[in-house]
Amino acid sequence: MPLRSRLYAAVLALIFAVTLSAYAQDDQLKTASKQELDIIKVLVAQEDAWNKGDLQGFIQGYKNSPDTLFVTHQVFRGVDGMLDEYRHNYPNRAAMGTLGFSELEVHGLDERFAVVIGKYHLDRGKKEGGAADGIFSLVFEKTDQGWKIIVDHTS
Repeated sequence: MPLRSRLYAAVLALIFAVTLSAYAQDDQLKTASKQELDIIKVLVAQEDAWNKGDLQGFIQGYKNSPDTLFVTHQVFRGVDGMLDEYRHNYPNRAAMGTLGFSELEVHGLDERFAVVIGKYHLDRGKKEGGAADGIFSLVFEKTDQGWKIIVDHTS
């Protein structure tokens, strides 16, 4: 299946999941906004790049700025520091495994900023570190290049 078709299918699935989640919480049907859809597209593209072993593609979701923050067991500043940490922790395709995001919630703050919370699951063999699960919160900024992550807190 071509990338464009897979992205389209994934976005439709996410729209459906966001709508169902909102319905279950509010007992009302909610349609995802353009802001929510545009941000979810960034995450779908990141998931796809990761699962191809493409770290350069994955980091395209981040704002290329020395002010971009990546918070895990320590704080990394700038995309280069984050990329170095990813290369250290995931030195090859097998170590990267297969990434999946779930339970995504987009919370728009205004026209330029939004917060996303969600869960991740990394599926990989025991030899490569085993499966990993966690939660994340992301702050997105709308830039001239589209929506970009400026703060990533993953645990």
